[in-house]
Amino acid sequence: MTIKYENECLYFGDINIAELGKDHNTPFYLYSENLILQNLDRYLNQLKTIDSLICYSVKSNSNLSILSIFAKKGCGFDIVSGGELQRVILAKGNTNKVVFSGVGKTNEEIKFALESKILCFNVESFGELNRINQVASDLSTTANVSIRVNPEIDAKTHPYITTGLSENKFGVAQDDVLEIFLQAKKLSNIKITGIDYHIGSQITEIQPFTDAATKVSSVIAELRKNNILLNHVDIGGGLGINYSENVTVDCKPLVDSVVKIFENSNLKIIIEPGRSLVGNTGIIVTKVIDVKRNTNGKKFLIVDAGMNDLIRPPLYNAFHNIKEARIINRKKEKFDVVGPICETADFLGKDRDLATDSNELLVIEDVGAYGFVLASNYNSRPKIPEYIISSGLVKCIRARELFDDMIADEKKYL
Repeated sequence: MTIKYENECLYFGDINIAELGKDHNTPFYLYSENLILQNLDRYLNQLKTIDSLICYSVKSNSNLSILSIFAKKGCGFDIVSGGELQRVILAKGNTNKVVFSGVGKTNEEIKFALESKILCFNVESFGELNRINQVASDLSTTANVSIRVNPEIDAKTHPYITTGLSENKFGVAQDDVLEIFLQAKKLSNIKITGIDYHIGSQITEIQPFTDAATKVSSVIAELRKNNILLNHVDIGGGLGINYSENVTVDCKPLVDSVVKIFENSNLKIIIEPGRSLVGNTGIIVTKVIDVKRNTNGKKFLIVDAGMNDLIRPPLYNAFHNIKEARIINRKKEKFDVVGPICETADFLGKDRDLATDSNELLVIEDVGAYGFVLASNYNSRPKIPEYIISSGLVKCIRARELFDDMIADEKKYL
């Protein structure tokens, strides 16, 4: 456990949160570099005997310092925008290990990616394939492509983060896969390098992964019959974490089952983990502003972090553990933990048993993925800072946004 109580104080790694809160204004994000590296090592150990590449999913947490951790370990990156590619470059990531996913790639982004010599595009449609070919032709170059197949697998996750069903916007339907590969083969500025699939996010059961791999394996066999030979299979990401117990779901069963399915294909395996690498490596530290008790018995802890800082609870009805930074002599009560945003949806946790008071600190766990990256300036609230524990020290990796920073561009037009 990286979050534990010692002498009635909560520690994250070796850092006493209550003491840290005395010198750092709340709210703020805090990550652990050691935890990130431990999670990465689990994948590296499972994949070390096969031809493989880990492409960290940049969208899960795109802070440059965190991208730099993965770049230094030789990882590739899964991106979904030109902006994410720019981040990878700034973090000194190897663009030859970048795969470009997503349904809305613009011609400008395609051009930038080709000039950056990325590993390949994960193609989502016939139209996108033709646009990539045209942009590559204009640049007198060849684009490496991997076709993203929609395997029609129910990942049994939240409907907003499932991606492998026909009702989702992602990928090419299985019935159209052979046709798009045959079309790609005819295009003069396209080189087919692989096949890609991704069935969703926060998946905690292995069966959907094995079902999808089995389906895609049969597609690969059909492609071979049509003399379409691939270099790699990209199995996507999506492995979840256990938000209620602050542990990462073991990647071993996933890797073992998928490797077994593709072991006779002689293809490089690309995997795109995000949440399972960084999800359990971050916390938010927030202060209780007020304790409110309604006449109907409903109780609220009003804190200084809001849905603009962490939108997962109202957006996905996501659960995050919430702990007191220190144990005080007070009986636990059942509270809704809510923020200052002027929305009823502004909550971080409901019906939580907590013993705390005004000016005490609370810790929201497992916010390393899809936390800060989804933050906004709603209610004209500046974005909060990010810190990381590295070599035993707490280092700032993004300063607290100031009001003037937030409106700098707007002032030009007054």
